[in-house]
Amino acid sequence: MLSLEQLGPRICILGPSNSGKSTLAKAIERKLALPAIHLDPLYHLPHTDWVPRPDAEFAALHAAAIAREQWVMDGNYTRYLAPRLERATGFIVLEISTAASLLRYFRRTLLERKRKGALPGSKDRLKWDMIRHIAIVTPPNRHKYLTVFEKSSLAKVRLRNPRELSLFYQANGLER
Repeated sequence: MLSLEQLGPRICILGPSNSGKSTLAKAIERKLALPAIHLDPLYHLPHTDWVPRPDAEFAALHAAAIAREQWVMDGNYTRYLAPRLERATGFIVLEISTAASLLRYFRRTLLERKRKGALPGSKDRLKWDMIRHIAIVTPPNRHKYLTVFEKSSLAKVRLRNPRELSLFYQANGLER
């Protein structure tokens, strides 16, 4: 498995909803001093109940974010993935089961008040739309992420389950 340093100064993290992308991005930010850019707050308007920005506004924010010299960026938004990967120097894909993603969602909405990657001014709460997204929409996307990952020539790390993710944290001296 590659080390963090081998992934370079622009690391892209993909994975299913509630797989730990934002937590990993913040841990990498602390370790390597790469600014963590969470795509959820760029995509959604702050101080709302997760209302999406106009598409052109998100596209401009995304373009400005990937133009930076250094970053660790978490989030999927596959419509914008190609330019992100063109700028990236490293790629991490998380493969967390649907059941684990659902458990993480329940934990974060019910117990975590200051979670990494949260939307500024918004409070996470249980939503049937999100449960449906995790249980029905996300599973087919997992295959898309893996296909993109496998075709990529970037320095990359594939973390197949929570155990591998924990081992990656340990091997790289990361703290949650």
